[in-house]
Amino acid sequence: MSHEQMNQCLSNWMDREATAEAMIPLIGRLYRKNNIVTSVYGRAIINQSVIDIIRAHRYVRQVEGGELSVHDTLPILQAMDQMDLGRAHVDIGKLAVKFRQNGGDLAEFLKQEIGPVVGQYPVQSEEDASNGTKDVVLYGFGRIGRLLARILIEKAGGGNNLRLRAIVVRPGGAENDLQKRASLLRRDSVHGPFNGTIRVDKEESALIANGNFIKVIYSDGPDKVDYTQYGIDNAIVIDNTGKWRDEDGLGLHLKSKGVSRVILTAPGKGDIKNIVYGINNDWITNDDKILSAASCTTNAITPVLKAIHDEYGIEDGHVETVHAYTNDQNLIDNYHKGSRRGRSAALNMVITETGAAKAVSKALPELTGKLTGNAIRVPTPNVSMAILNLNLAKDVDVEGVNEYLRDMALHSELQKQIDFVNSPEVVSTDFVGSRHAGIVDAQATVAGGKRLILYVWYDNEFGYSAQVVRVVNQMAGVDYPIFPKRSRD
Repeated sequence: MSHEQMNQCLSNWMDREATAEAMIPLIGRLYRKNNIVTSVYGRAIINQSVIDIIRAHRYVRQVEGGELSVHDTLPILQAMDQMDLGRAHVDIGKLAVKFRQNGGDLAEFLKQEIGPVVGQYPVQSEEDASNGTKDVVLYGFGRIGRLLARILIEKAGGGNNLRLRAIVVRPGGAENDLQKRASLLRRDSVHGPFNGTIRVDKEESALIANGNFIKVIYSDGPDKVDYTQYGIDNAIVIDNTGKWRDEDGLGLHLKSKGVSRVILTAPGKGDIKNIVYGINNDWITNDDKILSAASCTTNAITPVLKAIHDEYGIEDGHVETVHAYTNDQNLIDNYHKGSRRGRSAALNMVITETGAAKAVSKALPELTGKLTGNAIRVPTPNVSMAILNLNLAKDVDVEGVNEYLRDMALHSELQKQIDFVNSPEVVSTDFVGSRHAGIVDAQATVAGGKRLILYVWYDNEFGYSAQVVRVVNQMAGVDYPIFPKRSRD
């Protein structure tokens, strides 16, 4: 390569950096003013760095077979900024690719593609914004609780959203309990530092995170809190303790003043509806006071299973989960009521049971009795994999099924649940922080005749937490139209 060509490479990169820098204030203004959540092929670009924005554009090579430049998407943002838009999720990457293919006048193109929200600012009147269930309380503050807090705090920036008002924890902690809890939210060994600032208000027993005042309430029971004394009313309680999983136990929350609905971040027992967002969230009614968001594994595999069953028909199959260890296991060998779980999680692969395969039928009844399942806990702290070994009603080949799943990940109703990766080099840590329920690894697909084996990665912490928030949004009536419209609509 000549010296001139090397200089040109650097010049091109600096030009892309400058263009991405110009995008940041537009992305922020659209979010905070209009409540527009922007993304590039499913990769959120709100509150992202210049490098993150460029990287999101580079991802498009994997799924479209061609480059997408920040020069293609900047004009989309600039035009949207002039349109007085209402609340929506807008994938500017997909819009840019579609506009590049069709050409024409950009403003007219956008009016066609996102027409229903053009000129719709403000989204709600002040009176409307005060109605409905928006206040959220986290009951418990463990791994899932803290990730839910991160997502809820992040999403509060656009207004008219879910609002995290309180965290309930057990009494009897250390004298510096608030500082310790703030530190756990601020620093995470798996997910990295909190994206923002956190201040402890000891006098008010609160955490102030990115301007959000979050009351920390100490209680030894779900029915012993009067939330109204803290200005919290009609709230959705997210119980992430896992201690109460049936209607009687979770119903205790409803006895506390200020609570209207409850959602459990674990599989519910009895008649509680287990909701996998994107699959059976249409089962949610206004009369439902208690719901479950099922398990991380059920959320990861059910969307992929539905996609395959709809296209090819699943006769039967086996699900093997290779799962990161969890806090339920012992750090070193010690007594545990469960089989094998007493052995050191950090040193062993541990065969254990999973109810996820059977739980699929609670969200997807057509697969009742068709799946078996097992699990292996492995010495990694996060990101798991489900291996779907399926017998189908139709013949299938690797190229055809991968193309179908790529299309489902990009253009179907399941685009927020199913992601797709086609790289021979990815490993588990590459999926830390993924907000999709599951990611199909195209390079690992095995298919032939009526036999199909799929490998599905999932961030069992963050991806699952994102699914929980989607369910809570629906419970609260916070709805975002998605653009561009899916090609299968």
